[in-house]
Amino acid sequence: MEYGSIKREIHIDATPEVVYEVVTAPEHLRQWWPDDADLDPVPGATGTISFGAPPNTEVMPLTVVAADPPRRFSFRWVYDDIAVATPTNSLLVTFDLVPSGRGTLLRLTETGFRERGWEAAVLEEHYRDHVTGWDHFLPRLVDYVARLVSAR
Repeated sequence: MEYGSIKREIHIDATPEVVYEVVTAPEHLRQWWPDDADLDPVPGATGTISFGAPPNTEVMPLTVVAADPPRRFSFRWVYDDIAVATPTNSLLVTFDLVPSGRGTLLRLTETGFRERGWEAAVLEEHYRDHVTGWDHFLPRLVDYVARLVSAR
């Protein structure tokens, strides 16, 4: 395995505008991914996402790289909270949203694992953790959007 990037594609029964809102707005993110989110979805903005409950909360800083509604949202994360996110110290997550019938094809890509310079065992552990994470959270995204759309 090359551990270079994670790629996933899922179809969501909602417009790109709705899906974009769900992958960028903290109140929606909290419903399918992190336990908490604090971010402004504009390029250059910094924020955090948090996993777990106190006292075991893991807070992850992030920096928004691109915000092109309703087509693309990307951010850098998994870096030291006192650092500025760069291609060599962080991972890049990109959500590309493509109209597909009456819904949206969401293409998720996460890159930067090898660029972090982790030793092989650490690289493999982080990569596998993120694969497992996206495989868990993306179906939750689909379910949340379905509930959101049916309630509107």
